[in-house]
Amino acid sequence: MSIITIFSASNSNEEKIADRVAHRLGYDAASAEVLALAAKRFNVTTEKLMRTMHGPVSVFNPFTREKERNIIYIKAALAEYLSRDDIVFAGFPALLAPENISHILRVCITASRDFRISSAVECGKYKSVKEAERAVRKDDLEAANWSQELHGKSPWDSSLYDVKLPMHKKSIAEAVDIICENALKNVVKTTSESQKAMEDFVLASNVHVELALEGHLDTDVDCENGNVTIIINKRVLRLEHIKRELCDIASRVAGVETVSCKVGPGFHKADIYRRQSFELPQKVLLVDDEAQFVETLSERLQMRDFGTAMAQNGEQALSMIETDEPEVMLLDLRMPGIDGIDVLRKLKIEHPEIEVIILTGHGTEKDRELAGELGAFAYLEKPVNIEKLSEIMKAAYSKVRNRNEDNEPSGDLRGEK
Repeated sequence: MSIITIFSASNSNEEKIADRVAHRLGYDAASAEVLALAAKRFNVTTEKLMRTMHGPVSVFNPFTREKERNIIYIKAALAEYLSRDDIVFAGFPALLAPENISHILRVCITASRDFRISSAVECGKYKSVKEAERAVRKDDLEAANWSQELHGKSPWDSSLYDVKLPMHKKSIAEAVDIICENALKNVVKTTSESQKAMEDFVLASNVHVELALEGHLDTDVDCENGNVTIIINKRVLRLEHIKRELCDIASRVAGVETVSCKVGPGFHKADIYRRQSFELPQKVLLVDDEAQFVETLSERLQMRDFGTAMAQNGEQALSMIETDEPEVMLLDLRMPGIDGIDVLRKLKIEHPEIEVIILTGHGTEKDRELAGELGAFAYLEKPVNIEKLSEIMKAAYSKVRNRNEDNEPSGDLRGEK
């Protein structure tokens, strides 16, 4: 039997086609199930996984590498799910399936933009043609970004698929017939070779997960007959040391026969391989209207391996919180527009999980007391010793990481005048 993966343009009748193909062939239809599996297996919310595929890259991603890590998780869940066979899978993760598994039939469903806009309005998803047009353009941009990230190609590039169906020219019934006809051909039936390729896909994905969990994200993993090759994609100062470490991690994964490492094309670029740290905060938002001060502070913290981004007023900070989800915030009190106290108050209502450290040059004892009442983690005054600030930020991040295990109250504010 075979597996069918479907990548589609939005509003192209993809859901109806997938369901009807699955019903006719007696296959299971899947879409959200892969993300649910990844979320459960790797303790990541499905919302974050969706943002990885559809949303913009966070300003913190150069430090957290969250996007790269989540792609590895989604790929591992897809590998596990597809290994069951007799599945019609539709969705963005379909583009993560490797080309060398011959019993996967890769289908692309698309349609003209006018057709898709009309379909979106007719089914009641949007109230007007203009609203539907904006949504379709946004969907196309997300698809293009995802495909470019994975393959460096347009999502509609024919080289990515075995079957491509333009739905402005075909009926749903015709599309179902074409997919089922191709799915039953001998060329996409499971063979011992294709089954082994699937097992290698699962094994390579599991090795990649273990490397990611150890902070090694500048790698790719290939596998053939249980023999794993790790590709190092950025320049390493101590290459042999990193090779030994990567091989040691991979060799502990069940099913691995041998492990070797090699450098990839990216190794010769200017970037330096960096193992991700899980001990230091990588999503710190610095909020201060003094541009020179906040830029200097950001540089000094990054030299200490903290991940930082900057906002120069309260409005900008609140906007960034919605998309970039900082873990720790360094917040000035006196700013134009929304001041620090108002930001803190709003933040602790809507995002109480973010730990806030007040860092101000114009505070009062009343400000200190109010900040404590509103839930600030610490209250510090400028100028502050960078080492002391670093330690308090580490403590705030530790609280974030251990929140689910720590049910005790936060206690008194840390810091001194």
